[in-house]
Amino acid sequence: MTDLIGTWELRSYYDIDDNDAKSEGPLGDSPRGLLIYESCGHMSVSMMRTDSAAAAVRFMGYAGTWRLRGDEVVHAISVCSNPAWAGTEQVRQLTLSGDELTLIGAAQVDGRTQRRILAWRRTIHPC
Repeated sequence: MTDLIGTWELRSYYDIDDNDAKSEGPLGDSPRGLLIYESCGHMSVSMMRTDSAAAAVRFMGYAGTWRLRGDEVVHAISVCSNPAWAGTEQVRQLTLSGDELTLIGAAQVDGRTQRRILAWRRTIHPC
């Protein structure tokens, strides 16, 4: 899907638990981030916390390759700020509408599965 190719700016990042309760994601209520998908299959994402809270997570990022699988995008991670993710594949459900991209993943938070919702807006169109 060539519609993913380009650079995306993070608009929001939050969690939804199994009771559909919404809470802020690990990077606070106003994170910043860039997601880049290249036509040759490489990808990179960098995200950071912008507030001054003394939180354990201040930066998240990884790079590797990407491929589509139905309505999902699979990120094969080569390097990562979390060494445990290096060499793994992270699968995200995707919804794309024009220049708006939503990626949904899952995470274990306090022993419960949370849906991680990341909303992106295209900032730079493909070269």
